[in-house]
Amino acid sequence: MAGIVRKTFESPEETRPFEDGTGRLDLLTTEGGPPVGRAVFEPGWQWSKHVKPITGTDSCQSHHLGYVLSGRMKVVMNDGETDEIRPGDFIDIQPGHDAWVVGDEPCVALDWAGFVDYAKPASS
Repeated sequence: MAGIVRKTFESPEETRPFEDGTGRLDLLTTEGGPPVGRAVFEPGWQWSKHVKPITGTDSCQSHHLGYVLSGRMKVVMNDGETDEIRPGDFIDIQPGHDAWVVGDEPCVALDWAGFVDYAKPASS
């Protein structure tokens, strides 16, 4: 095991595109834990329109633990709780939600918990 490991999202080990060209998830693998992901959600992206067809679940079942780099996103939990995440926000979002980009700027977020199976086809 190397003492220093350096990777870049410019050369991810895996990229998962969202439906209709509305963004992507780039993953970097880690030796001691789950992959770390950077997602780029383009304006107009909505989980229920652009990821639900990939996963086949009624709502997002990932537990997101991460940090928002840019853009804004509205998150609505299955129970009706809502919030808007913004640049600089640390996020801890439990499974069971929908979300969509707010405004004309892409929302870019890092996640070190919930992207291991995110936007992965149900058959994978």
